[in-house]
Amino acid sequence: MVIREMTKADVDDVFEVEKSCFNDFWSKKSFYEELKNRLAHYFVAEIDEKIVGYMGFWTILDEGHITNVAVISDYRGRGIGNRLVENAIVWCKENFMSMMTLEVRQSNDVAQGLYKKYGFKLQGIRKEYYSDNKEDAWIMWCDLKEVSVDNGKISFKE
Repeated sequence: MVIREMTKADVDDVFEVEKSCFNDFWSKKSFYEELKNRLAHYFVAEIDEKIVGYMGFWTILDEGHITNVAVISDYRGRGIGNRLVENAIVWCKENFMSMMTLEVRQSNDVAQGLYKKYGFKLQGIRKEYYSDNKEDAWIMWCDLKEVSVDNGKISFKE
């Protein structure tokens, strides 16, 4: 598996991943706009030169805000989401971010488990956040001061 920065050439494939994962999906135009956004950072996961997942986050002051994490269903359970989140944490630590945050569907236990594994904690709820079904979102935060990175390996301070 290769994790690398997303390019314009990747947008069609990333859009296909997006459509396969979400009912209320972003447009291709949104991804092209994100590539022009100096605050946005997007990465793809490739296996055998096929994009099987992606993630994005914005840097706002000293915080990383995860916008999307998606993995094609046939490739779930192989650690791809883990690698994408680890990549974001390492990038944020190396670029002096102090916190990371995200919103996740209240019903998405799998994603919540992934984020909890990397130190994200429930800090609030956004009522009726998702436009497709008015589901609430959990607001989760990770204090990066509690995370150590050594040669790309993540550990948590005790």
